[in-house]
Amino acid sequence: MSFSRIYSAQTHLLKGKIVTIEVDITKNTLHSFTLVGLPDKAVDESKDRMSSALKNSGYNSPKNQNQKIVISLSPADLKKEGPYFDLAIALAYLLSAEEINFNPDGRIFLGELSLNGELHPIKGALPLTEVAKKLGYKEIYLPFENAYEAALVDGIQVYGAKNLKEVIDHIYITKKDKHGNALEKERPKLSAFPKTEIEHNDKNNGIDFSDIKGQEGAKRGLEIAAAGGHNIAMSGPPGTGKTMLARVFSNILPNLSRDECLEITGIHSVVGLLDETLVTESPFRAPHHTASYVSMIGGGVYPKPGEVTLAHKGVLFLDEFPEFEKRVLEALRQPLEDNIVSISRAKGSAVFPSNFILVAAMNPCPCGHKGSKQKNCICKPGDLDRYKRKLSGPIMDRIDIWVTVGNIDYEKLSSNIQEGDKTNTIKDRVQKAREVQTKRFKNSTRKINTNSEINVKELNIYAPLDDETKKLLNTHAERLQLSARAYHRTIKLARTIADLEGFENISSSHVLEALQYRPREIK
Repeated sequence: MSFSRIYSAQTHLLKGKIVTIEVDITKNTLHSFTLVGLPDKAVDESKDRMSSALKNSGYNSPKNQNQKIVISLSPADLKKEGPYFDLAIALAYLLSAEEINFNPDGRIFLGELSLNGELHPIKGALPLTEVAKKLGYKEIYLPFENAYEAALVDGIQVYGAKNLKEVIDHIYITKKDKHGNALEKERPKLSAFPKTEIEHNDKNNGIDFSDIKGQEGAKRGLEIAAAGGHNIAMSGPPGTGKTMLARVFSNILPNLSRDECLEITGIHSVVGLLDETLVTESPFRAPHHTASYVSMIGGGVYPKPGEVTLAHKGVLFLDEFPEFEKRVLEALRQPLEDNIVSISRAKGSAVFPSNFILVAAMNPCPCGHKGSKQKNCICKPGDLDRYKRKLSGPIMDRIDIWVTVGNIDYEKLSSNIQEGDKTNTIKDRVQKAREVQTKRFKNSTRKINTNSEINVKELNIYAPLDDETKKLLNTHAERLQLSARAYHRTIKLARTIADLEGFENISSSHVLEALQYRPREIK
């Protein structure tokens, strides 16, 4: 046999793509080693890694023989990136050179080879395994470190190997005589990796909601935001606890479902940010205010996800909110409204998920002391005007809850008495409110998880108002000059408040509380 075909895969955007690897060998000719199919530098260098790995694993190096080797990676119009194909290329060469014999059908091979034949872990094992299973492949072979992640996928056998020789021994077909007797010693086989179960562990960053003194209004706003998936902004002088509140906020979010865990783990795996094997808790992303447009939204020559996608199903915390670049803030319009972000570049376009809760924190003015009882504001009128203009109306409209985080008396700060409910108590209330919403949207024609995702057409179905409540809302909306978007978001917020309090219908008190969270100005 001088020709062989083996299957591998690589990540493309946030999903996997199957790549077919074909090797053709022409013997007794001048040495030539060609790799075609739009390989990047890392893929092209696999020729050298594979040659050394084969030599150090007891096989002939393809570079020491007079033969022409052509390796094709198809589809040819898909750019091949990363070291995903080392293992598959090595096996395809050995099969084509008739040094080993095995059946490649129904099998996917992934992994980076070191020069001594060891397998190094790769990015995106979960989405690659998912696409392999979806397309009917029965087995997947990849580095041992990636097997735990890949075993999250049901319906496909996952084999984790530590080196090239382990894979060869497992797939090798032992030579037999015409009577069926083995002509050589049976090689050791790998064991299929057991299915990975998802276990939720409660977050504990050392701070409980009850440890934060005062700030009852902010705590209430955060609870509502968690219950309905609403965006929230906190304004107040420096050092009043805005950052602490934001970090504890992620602890009261409901546990993720299995599908959500898989989705988030896949995203972080593709990007290479999978600190642990699995993501079982809501992500918390807190980029610095100097973050660039591309790092926040995503982009690049070949589109890659940004912070808004990495925060999917979790929290995006933007501290010093007005200090972010104007272009970055305005780019948040689409993900805050549609829960997706569309990126178009000359060499490709992509749509990434970005369903997150925005938690913004800001000072009331550049110096931070406007309205403070402890220090005087030193900002000039022009500075205050410029600071207010940093946040546009459309961005402010998309934030449902605006709360003030003021200074706390020193006597209260020095007290050892815990105030308010504990994190677990608040989380239980949030969980119950989410369960009410899950039941409400069970028969929806489209997938809705929280009240914040209700569209205008669905408001009359899921958040109807009686005549008296509607009249009250219209009166205050005219007084506050609410936009149509703010008007509808107020109704959705009132729906969440009613869910938290166990009411089936929205009452006037729920609408009034929702209106209190609308911004008048940055203060």
